[in-house]
Amino acid sequence: MTKPVLQVIIGSTRPGRVGPAVAGWIAKRAKQQGDFEVEVTDLAELNLPLFDEPHHPRLGQYVHQHTMDWSAIVDRSDAFVFVIPEYNHTFNAAIKNALDYLHSEWQNKPAAIVSYGGASGGAHAARALEPVLGALRMVPAGTVNVQAIRGHLDEAGRVEPTRQMDAAATAMLDQLADRAGLLRAA
Repeated sequence: MTKPVLQVIIGSTRPGRVGPAVAGWIAKRAKQQGDFEVEVTDLAELNLPLFDEPHHPRLGQYVHQHTMDWSAIVDRSDAFVFVIPEYNHTFNAAIKNALDYLHSEWQNKPAAIVSYGGASGGAHAARALEPVLGALRMVPAGTVNVQAIRGHLDEAGRVEPTRQMDAAATAMLDQLADRAGLLRAA
């Protein structure tokens, strides 16, 4: 049996963002752990317009190529890590838009959250995203909150994790791998 596919989704789309650095750290940790085939999807590159499908996503009757492409990415994935910034005590609109495009592709797949921000480490955003993932019938698999993210970047803009950050990422990835294995078997 092949390894499950882990999709690391970069949620921030704004200029000057640190989401790619955080996603790079998590993707590298996941590859080192060895439980997944790791892919990274950047919502800035995917460039989904505001939801523009004429039919409800539960019908799966997509008419736009960008939706079909996004559906294929999510459908082939067995687990997800949403890398999200915190804006005004919640997650950003690009994540909500990307989630709302699809329906059945998300169901019964484990999802973890890596949030980042200032003092709260994006904890408000993570808590706000959890019920949305639940409404899509995704299975929670842990959260990592990275406080004061800019203080964890090296001169090249890469994340320099603390031992505590790496331990939290390891625990989250272990839980994600366990749930992905169980759900794939079911």
